[in-house]
Amino acid sequence: MDSFVSPVSEDAHMWCPQLPEIREALHSLGAHSPAWCPQAPAEHSGRVPKREASLSCGEQQDTPQETALDISLSYICKFLTLCALAQPGATTDGNLLDLMELMCRAGLDVGLRLLPKTDLQQLLLQLLENIRQWPGKLQQLCSALSLASDHHHNLLALVQFFPDVTSRSRRLRGQLSLVVIARVLNQQETLPLWQEKAQHLDAGPSPPCQEQQPKASAELDHKVCYLCHSLLTLAGVVVSCQDITPDQWGELRLLCMQLDRHISTHIRESPEAMHRTRLKDLAAQTYIRWQELLSHWQPQAQYFSPWEEI
Repeated sequence: MDSFVSPVSEDAHMWCPQLPEIREALHSLGAHSPAWCPQAPAEHSGRVPKREASLSCGEQQDTPQETALDISLSYICKFLTLCALAQPGATTDGNLLDLMELMCRAGLDVGLRLLPKTDLQQLLLQLLENIRQWPGKLQQLCSALSLASDHHHNLLALVQFFPDVTSRSRRLRGQLSLVVIARVLNQQETLPLWQEKAQHLDAGPSPPCQEQQPKASAELDHKVCYLCHSLLTLAGVVVSCQDITPDQWGELRLLCMQLDRHISTHIRESPEAMHRTRLKDLAAQTYIRWQELLSHWQPQAQYFSPWEEI
């Protein structure tokens, strides 16, 4: 800190940990695997730490071990952020990408479920700003991050690690969301948002009680709703991260029609299937936002001018 806030000579050296040292530090705190696959969409964005699942009316508090882990991880993120600020050109773009991938995987690691999200976001934003060959490294970074997990919930969490506060993070959010959507749908990474393969529920009538459905069918219904919830959230990120061109205006209008047809109209709600209600609520909110965008970016009406032929 003394070297950072006060003038130093050109010969002064500020120590910055290397990738193996950072990986070893995270491993010593309990990191082991990012393959954490929740069974249901959370009520709010982000992951639900295991310790929160057993909270009862706020009576349970963090254990000393959890508090110590939280503090240690916060210090690591803050120190790495300080290093990135102090020496923005000391790390190659390749190492910056590797460090961002490592920290994103750490953010998904069940062993580090208390990783402070705000500190991690600040670190990732600074690392993103330090990339010199931007946007040349954008596609490489998106491809690497999209392979950090096999579960769509975790991939959505990766996108949310990058808040929409800078032009770079905004572009990364949109591009990474497209790559994740394409990967989840087993399509090419260049697949446009407007040409996604439809993922919707059966439009047939629902039985009066969820318990009357075969167990396998009920589980499939839950998985489809869960997947649609993640895909729709990602699609909302893509749309919000770009200005609507005249060509995309018509495509977004068509997408709104498909959204209303396949989710808002065809999905039957029931007290035994709250996952359907969550999906329909998200669809309604998304539909309203997209309609507002269509209204704001509506292309000017084309008219015929007889002077154009003179």
